[in-house]
Amino acid sequence: MEIMKYLNLLKFKKRILKPRPIDKEHSFSQGEVLVSKTDLTGKITYANKNFISVAGYSQNQLLGKPHNITRHPKMPRLIFKKLWTELQAGREINAFVLNLAKDGGYYWVFANVTPSFDTQNHIIGYHSTRRRPNRKGLDIIKPLYDLLRKHEVIGGIDASELLLEEFLEKKGVKYDEFLFTIQHS
Repeated sequence: MEIMKYLNLLKFKKRILKPRPIDKEHSFSQGEVLVSKTDLTGKITYANKNFISVAGYSQNQLLGKPHNITRHPKMPRLIFKKLWTELQAGREINAFVLNLAKDGGYYWVFANVTPSFDTQNHIIGYHSTRRRPNRKGLDIIKPLYDLLRKHEVIGGIDASELLLEEFLEKKGVKYDEFLFTIQHS
């Protein structure tokens, strides 16, 4: 019985450590690049000073932690499913991502995530380079993400994925092409 109390206390402490989202946007300049590297499980192995600064954590608070420490609850889970599917297949992927800072504030990024390979071409980790997103692109992506999240609540990730596929089909583009177009327009 004592073990169950301890485990419940640990779960409670984990919830306390995750910041509560607040309506405070963190920004960074167009020339700044936020960089991080993770191991195969998504634990942070490297964070550059720009990422540390915008996220609001110290280097020690980030290293060894799951990268989803910065996951904002308003992000559609589908985007992370797509990200992991592509990465584990050895392919790079781009995404607009809403992140959560340590103080509960948020920041948007346009992320390029790539697998890192060893000399035998085995994936040994992941490398993420994030830039400031195009504001016009955000005007398009924000309502889409809201819709994807609503579909996830009603029908799960499958419903969200179907909606995204229909959206892209109507536009006549693939996912990466759509993102590239709205980021660079």
